[in-house]
Amino acid sequence: MLPLRSACLTLLLSLTLVACSTAPPDGVRPVSSFEIDRYLGKWYEIARLDHSFERGMSDVNATYSLQDDGSVKVINRGYDTRRQMWKEAVGRAVFIGDPDTASLKVSFFGPFYGGYHVIALDQEHYRWSLVAGPSRDYLWILAREWTLPTDVRDALVSKAQSLGFATEQLIWVEQTR
Repeated sequence: MLPLRSACLTLLLSLTLVACSTAPPDGVRPVSSFEIDRYLGKWYEIARLDHSFERGMSDVNATYSLQDDGSVKVINRGYDTRRQMWKEAVGRAVFIGDPDTASLKVSFFGPFYGGYHVIALDQEHYRWSLVAGPSRDYLWILAREWTLPTDVRDALVSKAQSLGFATEQLIWVEQTR
C-alpha cells in the first residue's frame, strides 16, 4: 500500500507543478515592445484549445484593468451553455520579468499561477492577439471585436501551427449574447 500512496503523491505533485508553470512552452517567444496600458480593456475570445475550465462556454470575454499595485485585474466571463447561465472568474496577473515583454503569470486560485504569454499581437492598434499558456495545450485567439477578418484569423492559426499547437483542435467560440 505504501508504494501506491507514494506513486499517487508523486503524480499529484507532478500535475500541480505542470499546472502552476509560468514559463512559455519551449520555442515559443512572447512579443516584445509590449505596452500593458494599450492591452487593457475588453477582449473577446475568438478561438481556444479545449480545457476543463471553459468547456461548454460561449460568449467568452476577458477584461483587463491595472491595479494600484501594478498588477492586472483579470475578469473572465462566459456563458455556460449547459446550465444556461453566466459564469465569471476574477484573477490577478503580474509580469514575470520585464514589463516590455508580454509574459505574465495569472492566478485565479490563490497561490497557484499559470503562464499567460502574448505570442502575436497587432502592435499598431492592439486589435488582436494570440496567447499561449504554459504548454502547447493552452492557446487563445483574442480580438477587440466579436469577429476577425479571415486573413488575420488564418495568419494567427498558421503562426500557432508553425509553433506546434494543435490548431485543428481549435474551438471557434460563438459570440451572440
